Amino acid sequence: MRTAIAAAFVLARLKPGRLRRVLARCARGARPASYAETLEVLEAVTATSRRCASRYGCLPRSVAVALACRMSGVWPDWCAGVWATPPFSPHAWVLAEGRTVGEQAEAADLRPLMVVTVREGVQGERGGGDDGGGGTGGSGPGSGQTA
Repeated sequence: MRTAIAAAFVLARLKPGRLRRVLARCARGARPASYAETLEVLEAVTATSRRCASRYGCLPRSVAVALACRMSGVWPDWCAGVWATPPFSPHAWVLAEGRTVGEQAEAADLRPLMVVTVREGVQGERGGGDDGGGGTGGSGPGSGQTA
């Protein structure tokens, strides 16, 4: 757990596009994480790191949860975006089985700008590949897919 948390603090300093590419590589070959698996990992991360447990620790917390899940062979949907209601502010979170994990908000209250999922480890997909783009696939308005 401490390894995933330490790595998360290093990765959280990367530029957004590079962070997305690194996480997309980590997600390759994993199976989708269940809600229960992800919640268990989240609780372990927040019990281990006060910084990850804090209100302002959402980015390292979400990255640590994703990395710790990957160490078990699974991957939740990792998301970075904004709160959809005022005050609009940046936020990072994980989803499993289409539900936010450990958040006071529902998925509808958050707007993802970057998403890394197991099924998106392919080039050209939103959150995956090394195309460096903002993504042509994935979920969002008009994409025909749901988060």
